[in-house]
Amino acid sequence: MRLRGRKGIRENLEQQQELVVLHPKEYKGRWAEVFGNDRPIHIELGMGKGQFISGMSVKYPDVNFIGMDMYDELIRRGSEKVRAKWAEYDGSEPQSVRLALGNIETIEEFFAPGEVERIYLNFSDPWPKKKHWRRRLTHPRFLEKYRTLLNDEGEIHFKTDSRVLFEFSLNAFSAVGLQMSDITLSLHEDGINEAHVLTEYESKFVGKGMPIYRCEVMVGEAALKRYQDRKMDMF
Repeated sequence: MRLRGRKGIRENLEQQQELVVLHPKEYKGRWAEVFGNDRPIHIELGMGKGQFISGMSVKYPDVNFIGMDMYDELIRRGSEKVRAKWAEYDGSEPQSVRLALGNIETIEEFFAPGEVERIYLNFSDPWPKKKHWRRRLTHPRFLEKYRTLLNDEGEIHFKTDSRVLFEFSLNAFSAVGLQMSDITLSLHEDGINEAHVLTEYESKFVGKGMPIYRCEVMVGEAALKRYQDRKMDMF
């Protein structure tokens, strides 16, 4: 991704220590201290301009949200969006959300085993060339990292506009023994699904009538049991 950022971006981010985390490695295993509570931690990997993470943080204020991206400019734009959303929500400064600057390739350096409850993968780069498939955020090498970071309630929620990436991902989840649920090939087929907070890309794609593919993946034992119990209740 090529971004044209403003001058002084890093200085801007350094002045937002209550919202922006520039060195997430320092907080591995200590994110509860960052938030000042032990609420569940949900992270979005590749947060883009921050529409999703800002919307989720006000919709679910009892969850701690972390939006992560590797680009300074996206963190800056995300910080503006988060502040605007919280000002609209209750006029306060952002509380249950942080934006972390980091490369997902080394996500295991940012979070301790079992520290995370949910991972959101929204419209990740599909890396269409076969030689680049290992870079896909649903490749088994990433899934094994997520499995370590997620706790007993752990889940992965995945959305994409790429049919090719979605099919690849379903196969990858299955290959590492993960249970999928709520698989849909057109999330907003009957109009905007109000149960979901949309990303910037999602809003654009839906406006063009493009299908949105989505699924949830049960990783933790408690999450898997809850899924199995729900399935049994259907019969």
